[in-house]
Amino acid sequence: MSKLDNISAAILRELERDGRISNLTLADKVGLSPSACLRRVQDLEKRGIIRGYRARLDPRQTGRDYVVYVAVGLAEHTKDAQETFERAMQRADEVTECHNVAGVFEYMLRVEVADLPAYKAFHTDTLGTVPHVRSITSYMVMGSPKDMRA
Repeated sequence: MSKLDNISAAILRELERDGRISNLTLADKVGLSPSACLRRVQDLEKRGIIRGYRARLDPRQTGRDYVVYVAVGLAEHTKDAQETFERAMQRADEVTECHNVAGVFEYMLRVEVADLPAYKAFHTDTLGTVPHVRSITSYMVMGSPKDMRA
């Protein structure tokens, strides 16, 4: 794990808030000259601490504003069962996050679709056809008072 000083940590906080911030504005916010700030950002990128930049889209305008977290339990706890499930989730456009977790179930998914009928179709036609799936528990998001994802 890389050790970060206060300035690098401040740069990362600002970039998390706004990945398109200009170097000049970023330098001003963290108290560096523009050239020193640019060198820091480039070093953070080179070291893999900054892995990339993304556009944050309006889910209403992209037809993906119905968000469901899905807990998935597998019937078998084998490497093959996990790899089969993970490959299926890689192919599913509706799945924006897939996490292998410890606990009562094996996976937690973030699913983004247009509406409840679209989720039902995903639940039945995608999740319901994946081998080894034992249980599916859906948690519909009613609001997101804090969301720091890029």
